[in-house]
Amino acid sequence: MPPSSSTLLDAFDQKILKILQQSNRTTSDQIAEQVGLSPAAIQRRIKRMREQQIISADVSIVNARAIGRNMTLIVQVSLERERVDLIDLFKKETKKREEVQQCYYVTGSADFILVVTAADMEEYEQFTRDMFFDNTNVRSFQTHVVMDPVKVGLTVPVDD
Repeated sequence: MPPSSSTLLDAFDQKILKILQQSNRTTSDQIAEQVGLSPAAIQRRIKRMREQQIISADVSIVNARAIGRNMTLIVQVSLERERVDLIDLFKKETKKREEVQQCYYVTGSADFILVVTAADMEEYEQFTRDMFFDNTNVRSFQTHVVMDPVKVGLTVPVDD
């Protein structure tokens, strides 16, 4: 069994990841002060972790409500037929839709769990028509409207 990425990370890498997950705008100089390495060493380590896909993206997180995307919906989707080609097609379609923030292929009573954003219920209804009702392979979907986003994040615990 190949070693997991976490076993390839030393304590310096782990500290760097913790800092970058809080703000990827932290400079190499600032990280170096906190970690105890030179800025050049920090830059080499970050470059390596990006190349190894340990760091998979550097993004800005946009406050959806601040730009009029007032609704977050959690949607359970069940497919009619569970053929590999149809599953792959559904995955491909969700990747195309900007409203779909996250898509998970899951076990259990549903086949997929989606996190969807919409400006209002009218926009979400149009999304459901396009994505679910017009798709002959979608058997059913169930929507949960988020009333209060208690905790939202993508940080991953990093061992020390």
